[in-house]
Amino acid sequence: MDLSSPAFPAHGEIPAIHTCEGQDRAPALAWHGLPDGTRSLALVVDDPDAPDPAAPQRTWVHWVLYNIPPAVSGLPEGGAAPRGARDGLNDWQRSGYGGPCPPIGRHRYFFKLYALDTVLPALPRPTKAALEQAMQGHVLAQAELVGTYQKRAASNP
Repeated sequence: MDLSSPAFPAHGEIPAIHTCEGQDRAPALAWHGLPDGTRSLALVVDDPDAPDPAAPQRTWVHWVLYNIPPAVSGLPEGGAAPRGARDGLNDWQRSGYGGPCPPIGRHRYFFKLYALDTVLPALPRPTKAALEQAMQGHVLAQAELVGTYQKRAASNP
């Protein structure tokens, strides 16, 4: 299984349009090579470098999306959820994508796609932890795409 984005290469910089310094729009994503028996997909985007990559204290969750139909081969820019997919909560306590906005340093953003052997039951606005618990024993394969971002330095007058 493979996950990619036309917006940035693996381990490359996420363009500002997809961050808090731009339009905060989810980058387009594409995937292929789902294993036989895939009944749904789940997507989690998180940042293990929060708040400072030199002294990380927590993993910040940027996006939780699940029950993506396996016939779907990607998400468009902006992250519109396909019919049947369900949003979870990010760490801003809202649904949908929240783009990179690191307070200090260059952070890594992990886009993780899971192929599941089931369609998950409706989870009322689940967090990443609740989704991971619901997925236990159902993950057939996982793909990962890592992008990086560092806020632009403030310009001096």
